[in-house]
Amino acid sequence: MTDRQDDLEAQFAQWRQYVQRRREMRQSDAEELEDHLRGSVDELVAAGLHADEAFLVAVKRMGSLDELSREFAREHSERLWKQLVLTGGTDSPAADTRSRRDLLTMALCAAGAAASIKVPELFGMSLEEDGAFYGPNVGLFVLPWLAAFLAWRRHATKALIGVLLALFALGAVAANAYPLADDSQSVVLTGIHLPIALWFVVGLAYVADDVRAPRRRMDFIRFTGEWFVYYVLIALGGGVLIAFVFGTFEAIGISPEGFIAQWVLPCGAAAAVVVAGWLVEAKQSVVENIAPVLTRLFTPLFTAALLAFLVTLGVTSGGIDVEREALILFDLLLVVVLALLLYSISARDPLAPPGLFDKLQLALVVSALVIDVLVLLEITGRITEYGTTPNKAAALGENVILLANLAWSAWLLLGLVRRRTPFAVLERWQTAYLPVYATWAWIVVLVFPPLFNYL
Repeated sequence: MTDRQDDLEAQFAQWRQYVQRRREMRQSDAEELEDHLRGSVDELVAAGLHADEAFLVAVKRMGSLDELSREFAREHSERLWKQLVLTGGTDSPAADTRSRRDLLTMALCAAGAAASIKVPELFGMSLEEDGAFYGPNVGLFVLPWLAAFLAWRRHATKALIGVLLALFALGAVAANAYPLADDSQSVVLTGIHLPIALWFVVGLAYVADDVRAPRRRMDFIRFTGEWFVYYVLIALGGGVLIAFVFGTFEAIGISPEGFIAQWVLPCGAAAAVVVAGWLVEAKQSVVENIAPVLTRLFTPLFTAALLAFLVTLGVTSGGIDVEREALILFDLLLVVVLALLLYSISARDPLAPPGLFDKLQLALVVSALVIDVLVLLEITGRITEYGTTPNKAAALGENVILLANLAWSAWLLLGLVRRRTPFAVLERWQTAYLPVYATWAWIVVLVFPPLFNYL
């Protein structure tokens, strides 16, 4: 092949990768579109255009991929609706068998998670009285089962399965080996950071088929957002069911409060972790992701809220409270901003020119960056004056990590808005930064307790 042919094939590969993200399209649909695109390119090249020019013109003629996917959804609405039910929508007996196997494996893993949450009661523990034990360990009860389901579905290698088991075992040691008092700050920090660290272990199981690929990391980001949405929906539905059961049994003079509190709530919450993951996997080829849609809705709202906060802070000249609750609140705010950025990136057309929403995101990231700097100044001032604690040290590290990501993201977004930075650079930056979060979570869990004398 010539260099121009190589470049053209690379463009086709990038276009094909993007088309395959459209959940409304099957593999056969994507192949049909690619054949049509290649035919248009050949015609334009025969008419005298260069290959790269012909490719751009042909893509433009085909129209927006969003419009194409919506057209496919309209044309194949019956197919899509059939796929929304548990047993329908498969293309072959083999696919139908795989769907049933996924369902059975999910049920077994969900049952395992539900049983795991009750195992400590065999040793005399309870959720009401032993919160210091359940807090750090809650991720260890349920996330290994979700990882097991994903690893089975991805046909993970024995080496990777060994790594997953080792990391979960390390988490178990971190949660239980240190001599921490019930009121220790490290108990709270471990309860917050260990599930985060273990979620990235779940991410390893998710990308088991291609661990090094940035594209698979972005897929895991999408999975995380969709999983959260499905879990919330399951929780809301479960709440309605519990209210109905409670009311109906109360009407006949029986109080199910103890059964609900001891069995339904903990077991249902644990099993739902696996069920939500299965739903994301089962339905990702049917409907468009929910998380990016919510991102479009909440990005303007959070931008307005952050700008209003900064204006108010400037007018009042008041300081920022850096006590533990306030630190957690500000860190959560910055995480939400990062999530909004990530899910908008995951759904953005990489070939689309910068628009108003990109400028809005730039304003959001810059506002969050300013708040992060102000919080960091307050934290360092308190540490300098009163000394450090595990909470303040953890908050300092997290805000530094978020500052680095937000600062470079703001720079890349500015370049994107000014048409100087390709969108792919921004996407690669976010996926490459994921190991930083995982590493910091493990540091807090493993290093902080002995570093601060188990305070």
